Amino acid sequence: MVGCDDQPGAGDGQTGREGMAERPVVSDEAGVMLVEGRGLGSRQTLNVERERRLGNLATPSNLQKLQTALHAKAKAEPEFRFYALYDKIYREDILAYAYACCRANKGAAGVDGQSFKEVEAYGVGKWLGELAQALREESYRPEAVRRVLIPKPNGKFRPLGISCLRERVCQTAVMLILEPIFEADLPPEQYAYRKGRNALDAVKAVHSLLNTGHREVVDADLSAYFDSIPHASLMKSVARRVIDRRVLHLIKMWLQAPVEETDKRGRKKRTTPNRDSGQGTPQGSPISPLLANLYMRRFILGWKKLGLESRFGAKIVSYADDLVICCKRGADEALSAMREIMGKVGLTVNEEKTRTCSIPDGSFDFLGYTFGRCYSTKTGRAYTGTRPSKKSVKRMIDAIHADTDRKLCWLEATEVVQRLNLRLEGWANYFCLGPVSKAYKAIDNYTIPRLRRWLCAKHKVAGRGYTLYPDEYFQEELGLIRLWKSTQNLPWAKS
Repeated sequence: MVGCDDQPGAGDGQTGREGMAERPVVSDEAGVMLVEGRGLGSRQTLNVERERRLGNLATPSNLQKLQTALHAKAKAEPEFRFYALYDKIYREDILAYAYACCRANKGAAGVDGQSFKEVEAYGVGKWLGELAQALREESYRPEAVRRVLIPKPNGKFRPLGISCLRERVCQTAVMLILEPIFEADLPPEQYAYRKGRNALDAVKAVHSLLNTGHREVVDADLSAYFDSIPHASLMKSVARRVIDRRVLHLIKMWLQAPVEETDKRGRKKRTTPNRDSGQGTPQGSPISPLLANLYMRRFILGWKKLGLESRFGAKIVSYADDLVICCKRGADEALSAMREIMGKVGLTVNEEKTRTCSIPDGSFDFLGYTFGRCYSTKTGRAYTGTRPSKKSVKRMIDAIHADTDRKLCWLEATEVVQRLNLRLEGWANYFCLGPVSKAYKAIDNYTIPRLRRWLCAKHKVAGRGYTLYPDEYFQEELGLIRLWKSTQNLPWAKS
């Protein structure tokens, strides 16, 4: 260990037919996006929406200086282990900013039922002062995590943990301190939950690899990644950089926190599945993305140390538990090697969703996009590109269907259109690469008839309402966005 003086204190866009990258068609302030294999509660969606909400939340200068110093130290000395971080977690400015981040993210109450409104009525300063005192005296103990089940497109459910506000603020404070340290160590193959990186960057990276000879692809998926991360191995990964025992104890307590579930009859039951199995991170908590990235790093480093990158000419692109391995050769062997490494680090490959394919003859979906052969409408020339996947389009149509349900006829038409516009803007902001016109047109062709039907039901209009509500009415009178029109002057967006 080193003395106290040594520790800090206080891609190119995808090219289309004319070699141009398609731009987002609407403002970046739009609402949430939809991503392949995820619903509105997806990690990608939540991350994008979080960045949008926190866009005007300035990081305090003292915290910026601390984060810069921590990152610089970690980058300059890869073997350095940080040992005096705990006192920074309960600093007044850091807890205040952590609270502001949680407040901007909103979110439901935990098992104690405490809301932001109640905290503000009690006094934020007083509430944060009590949390700081509990941390300072080491009497802080986390409450149970409230578990809810989010429906998945395949009929299954994704467990989501909702922590109490105290835990969310405390975890955010820890994340603010640890993130710059571990960011220095994360490899470039990882794109999720990192500043300056997002799902679109991962899509562009895969597209670039496919067009530089990496055309044998392992399309991989992990089973219950967040729920199966081994605690002992994860804590070793943390302790490789952080040896402050009080910080490690905090993380361990959060990993082992009880889970409270409510059955169909409203009865509450508490269990300790993570502590009993020694596995799992509380998916949905502020600290979980950082821990998930840190553990995925083990697989990527193992892949490289075993020489598999050079053996198969392979590059990994990872976004949380979704990853593809783009190889120049030997995709089937690469898949077998991946299974072996994942088994060694305690993770399980989802065999139903994992396969190999060869581009351009085959195709695969990743982060909402389909990668494969596309054709130029002008020359008929084939090229390797991306387009919104059929599942992504269907999921968007299902969401529009729900937004225009007859049960919502009590809403004003302007409010329904505003909701639809936010949804359409967010979707188009994400699905803006490659030929998108067919997808945009399919969504437009569903939205207008569906909204017309909703208006007829609301105003009890007989018939289909074509005369009363022509297509022009929705755009000119209600201001409904038409996605397809936004690409008419972009020839590379057409297919």
